[in-house]
Amino acid sequence: MPVLLVHGVPDTERVWHAVLPRLGRADVVTLRLPGFGGPVPAGFDPTKDAYAAWLVEQILAHDGPVDLVGHDWGALLVIRAACLRPDRVRTWTAGGAPLDAEYVWHKAAQAWQTPEVGERVMAQLTPAALGGALATAGVPPDDAREAAAHVDDTMKHCILRLYRSAIKVGEEWGPDLGKLSAPGLILWGERDSYAAPMWGERLAARTKARFVALPGCSHWWQLERPADVAVLLTKHWEAIGG
Repeated sequence: MPVLLVHGVPDTERVWHAVLPRLGRADVVTLRLPGFGGPVPAGFDPTKDAYAAWLVEQILAHDGPVDLVGHDWGALLVIRAACLRPDRVRTWTAGGAPLDAEYVWHKAAQAWQTPEVGERVMAQLTPAALGGALATAGVPPDDAREAAAHVDDTMKHCILRLYRSAIKVGEEWGPDLGKLSAPGLILWGERDSYAAPMWGERLAARTKARFVALPGCSHWWQLERPADVAVLLTKHWEAIGG
């Protein structure tokens, strides 16, 4: 019964590096979204629905239910996959990603979603500029530099396509939240500058999940408080006997 860790934007599976050794599990799989630090498979259109279908495929590649953990866009995909295949998800954990029709996308997302504007923004997104922006947003400096080094033209294209497919994701995916059946845990940085904790609380209320706000954290809670995150995840899994 493996746990699948799913990263967000603009990250790779490396975002989980500080949590992994603290989990005490030998069955952890860190997934890398197509186009994020690697190639895009032939014929793959990097939209929200294509990524959700891809995650379902990763789940079905394992025998029996899995534990899902996602951050940022990885969180949205985890929730969507758990709605699509509730029979194959034992638990889910998500954070830093509102799924709410009333949520207004943050400024960077709005820029990416705007034709021509998004392309200009991406053209100016050098590793130095992105690394500085991530560090300002709360990512530890070494992690910010490492993340920025992986952002190439392929990832930039995928980010633009993904965000433009998701302008109304709350309206489109929100109605299916009632299909969730597995126990959920929602983690949120108390100082998240992209989405205030209230959006996590609203999501928890709609999904009957447990909500935890991590004191002092910004958006990247797994990098800022990896020990606390590992404890919360372990308790979440142990609560249902695993």
